[in-house]
Amino acid sequence: MTALSWALRLVIFCVLAAFAFQNTQPVDLHLLPSQSWQAPLVIVLLAFFVVGALLGVLSLLGVIYRQRREISRLKREQARPAAPVVVEPPAVL
Repeated sequence: MTALSWALRLVIFCVLAAFAFQNTQPVDLHLLPSQSWQAPLVIVLLAFFVVGALLGVLSLLGVIYRQRREISRLKREQARPAAPVVVEPPAVL
């Protein structure tokens, strides 16, 4: 199974390398009215992919933090000994 996963990784790497080698023409990216950035297309695509991945991770940080806080609260609650239940005998008249 390990050999199959490494073979799949190698195929994906080769496809991405071929994509990168074929997209080396320079592109102009106009940021502000007086600024432009010229870089190879593959670098621009990689930069936008990385920024998008970082924004996705940052958007999940709040959810993960809230879940961890809830898990720790539940663990503390579970570790606390439960109060004994006292059953009173019925009153005799």
